[in-house]
Amino acid sequence: MTETAPELTAPHDTVPAPAHPLDPLTAEELRRAKEVLVRAGKVAGSTRFPLVQLHEPPKGEVLAFRSGDAVDRHALVLLLDSATGATHEAIVSVTRAELVSWAAVPTETRGQAPIMLEEFELIGDIVKADQRWVDAIGKRGITDLDRVVVAPLSAGWYDIPGESGRRLLRALAFAQDHPQDACWAHPIDGLVAYVDLIAREVVTLIDHAVMPVPAEPGNLDEQSIGPVRTTVKPLEISQPDGPGFTVDGHVVTWENWRFRIGFDPREGLTLHQIGYRDGDRERPLIYRASIAEMVVPYADPSPTRFWQNYFDAGEYNLGKQVNSLVLGCDCLGEIHYLDAVLADDNGDPMVVGNAICLHEEDHGVLWKHTDIVTGLAETRRSRRLVVSFFVTVGNYDYGFYWYFYQDGTIQLEAKLTGCLFTGAMPDGGYRWGTEVAPGLAAPYHQHLFNVRLDTTIDGVSNSVQEIDVVPVPIGRDNPYGNAFTTSAHTLTRESEAGRTADATRARTWRVVNPGVRNRLGQPVGYTVVPHSAPPLLADTTSSIARRATFATRHLWVTRYDPAERYPAGAFPNQHAGGAGLPEWTARDRTIDGEDIVLWLTFGATHLPRPEDWPVMPVDRAGFTLKPFGFFDRNPAIDLPRSTSTHCHPHGG
Repeated sequence: MTETAPELTAPHDTVPAPAHPLDPLTAEELRRAKEVLVRAGKVAGSTRFPLVQLHEPPKGEVLAFRSGDAVDRHALVLLLDSATGATHEAIVSVTRAELVSWAAVPTETRGQAPIMLEEFELIGDIVKADQRWVDAIGKRGITDLDRVVVAPLSAGWYDIPGESGRRLLRALAFAQDHPQDACWAHPIDGLVAYVDLIAREVVTLIDHAVMPVPAEPGNLDEQSIGPVRTTVKPLEISQPDGPGFTVDGHVVTWENWRFRIGFDPREGLTLHQIGYRDGDRERPLIYRASIAEMVVPYADPSPTRFWQNYFDAGEYNLGKQVNSLVLGCDCLGEIHYLDAVLADDNGDPMVVGNAICLHEEDHGVLWKHTDIVTGLAETRRSRRLVVSFFVTVGNYDYGFYWYFYQDGTIQLEAKLTGCLFTGAMPDGGYRWGTEVAPGLAAPYHQHLFNVRLDTTIDGVSNSVQEIDVVPVPIGRDNPYGNAFTTSAHTLTRESEAGRTADATRARTWRVVNPGVRNRLGQPVGYTVVPHSAPPLLADTTSSIARRATFATRHLWVTRYDPAERYPAGAFPNQHAGGAGLPEWTARDRTIDGEDIVLWLTFGATHLPRPEDWPVMPVDRAGFTLKPFGFFDRNPAIDLPRSTSTHCHPHGG
């Protein structure tokens, strides 16, 4: 019997017009998008909405936009029939209440829609209804199924017979001693269920080895931890005159910076039209910046764990996992919060309060000089604007912090914390990880992020130079062997623009506008200082290397195309690989003096420590963008002396 959607009233006559084409979708617009699809007969009772996001206009249209211009707003909607698995992609004009396009998604070739919260909750019931799984759990001494937490995990793609086209998750299990017990301390290892979410059945059960369930708890409440320190004194941050930034709708202004804030259910925080005021000019730097993808590949090749690798953006909708931030805990000081408006699995709006945090913080000395000739001393302190959000994806927590500095520098820092994904410690040792508590193992793994930077350094015609520092052999020009210099190479085509960092050469990449010169005749530019951690360590012929090719290089450069948004493709969930960057760069378009996009990969190779248990202290990874010839001199030279009562300039 076919389910039907409930009858809705006619679409709202008007939806308040947004101030700008890039403003996030409002609750009213999300409701309008669903109403249009219902009216078009595209929604049944079994229809779910894995993804609803703003369908951004092409860059040229946005750059031509002027305040007061009419805006035709579009939503991109992904719909999944939870009864049949049929998947469709729609574009809806929420301005005109019109279905613009409707297309089926061939999941066998393109991949599956992102995993939904509803499916996470469903999988436990499916697994516990399978007698084979119940018997396997009983072999491990557990008879009370209420004690068992089933962890639903993305399936990847391994060309396993019978899996193509099926919507799958793989399920590992953990035990709880009581309802508030941290299950990650008690993995039920050697067992995995492959689950078909549409048929709602376990299609494959692998019971590889019966291993003891680790018993020691790993709870984080004060009672479990023991006596807490009494030495920590209060630390308060105050700005009596208020913060130095202003927020007008979604536009942030601070010092000489100005940019737009957005929020996407897949990428999370997005930054748009980042510019810096230099004298009487506002100079563009970045049109759009976002966390386009991240992958977490694990190193355990055992029969129950070889498939563990997770695309937290494309498979799990990173933005929909956003936390509500708490003043004094997540953010400290004079805080401005922004909410995130998202669509739930039924396509209805939901609001996550305090999803984005803005604040200023002191960052030590920015510049200082004590002149030994004149005796004069000058010091200026640095402060930075912080724009951040935090997500929880399963066991891990990730904070993403964009930093803007007074000297024109931009940084992105990812903060990794949360709980290790664990297994039982095998007899005879564990080659693929670390024992972090008695009988408890944590596999080696990587966290690899990819940031999409649509650069506009003083305009859309940009080039990328690879800069290496190189030694000079002893010779006529270097008789004493002390010389070193730089070697610069301009990347001209996409085929040569997949690059790796090299700390031995202090390798950087400089994005320049060859048509704009500074007062010294040099092309204006910004330098990318990469995080020189290893890229993807899996074998180059492996499934994960095909699916996460973006993670095999620290830098990619492509020609701008508004359809090219995600480095692993639009549907990485159960995709065989080859989509995204490898597909685009095979076109080998020219990138020298063109409208280009940079894709930066950075991250952490995590060899877990006992000190990472039961919760991991923050680890950090990121990259820096520093002006190089963009300004004619130090842009922070005009900062005033500190007015703090704690600072006493030399000479009074």
